[in-house]
Amino acid sequence: MHIFKKLYTIKILSFDLDDTLYDNRPVLLAAEQAMLHSLQQQLAPELHKPLDYWSQQRWHLGQQTPDIRHDIGRWRLLGLEAGLIQLGLAACEAGEVAETAYQAFWQARTKITIAPEVRQLLVQLASRYQLIAITNGNACIQRMGLDDLFQFSLQAGPDGRMKPFPDLFLAAAKKLQLPPQQILHIGDSHRADVMGALNAGCQAAWLDHQQSSVPVLPHIRLTELSQLTKLLG
Repeated sequence: MHIFKKLYTIKILSFDLDDTLYDNRPVLLAAEQAMLHSLQQQLAPELHKPLDYWSQQRWHLGQQTPDIRHDIGRWRLLGLEAGLIQLGLAACEAGEVAETAYQAFWQARTKITIAPEVRQLLVQLASRYQLIAITNGNACIQRMGLDDLFQFSLQAGPDGRMKPFPDLFLAAAKKLQLPPQQILHIGDSHRADVMGALNAGCQAAWLDHQQSSVPVLPHIRLTELSQLTKLLG
């Protein structure tokens, strides 16, 4: 752990979820495969398309409607629907097929196992601090079995624009009735987590997996999540 800036009193630990508490890459890969399987079950063989096709449809929708990107779940759902209409399905049928495929994606995407050592760390931290989650994704603390440790979770889209916009952090501070500077946010993305937290006036701890060089320093740099135990000293 390296401390770069003076730390103010910390009352809340805010965690990013994806790639901070677990490796999200295999989770997302499994979710996309579940989505693709659902589409293949519902569509005639001649309408089967690879994942690249659906990614391109989502990208085009994001270009046409930039604000949709703040809600990645809705963005994916509407991208599926647009791609199905492009294949010739009527809007009503496209909506039904897209919803079924998206639910398959979401069920797999929220099937996340937290490593025992990470849960134990969170238990230790929760004995001293209130824990919350602030995520750009659509992982679910209830389905991860963390709702007994976290006060609440805020998600980009339903709760505000995605990080690095300050919306989610400010919403958390308002909900907690605390000044933002008493929140220490921990996340793996310098752009989303560090800059988002700083933009909102929160303190920032960067879980730097790559030992990167950046122009704007966080308050704390971590190389391992377990280094947070030093906050208990």
